[in-house]
Amino acid sequence: MKRTYILLASALAGAASGLAIAGPAIASARGGAAKARASSAAKVELRHTRLGSILVSASGFTLYDFTRDRSDEDSCVKIHDCAKAWPPLETSGKPVAGPGVKASLLSTIRLPNGARQVTYAGHALYTYVGDSAPGETSYVGVNAFGGDWDALSAAGRQLE
Repeated sequence: MKRTYILLASALAGAASGLAIAGPAIASARGGAAKARASSAAKVELRHTRLGSILVSASGFTLYDFTRDRSDEDSCVKIHDCAKAWPPLETSGKPVAGPGVKASLLSTIRLPNGARQVTYAGHALYTYVGDSAPGETSYVGVNAFGGDWDALSAAGRQLE
């Protein structure tokens, strides 16, 4: 219920002062797992979880791979409401590799809206708005929007 009020307040603020303000407020209300738009270079790190060491965002949230994607492609953006639930990890600069992450496997692809999405070993990276805490893995292996959402190892292998 509290989250509903925060989202409603954010939407009203956006209507009054423009979408540029509402976007970050809504992303913040989702527990920080998603960012409306990256303001600097995205950092990809490793975190030890029940699945082993997996790729996470700089804030520690799990990064997902969509099995429906082809190499260096985001197919979620083409599916109605997919990117609302599974936002792409965006960057405004060259992605940064944290300890244990191979910088040579980090790259970006251009999305239809012009934003740059981070990829790892050819896998487009996504966050999930349902993750409520850093290192959460309860949504790894979920089937939604016609594919599975897996975590990735430092070697770029899918983990379910």
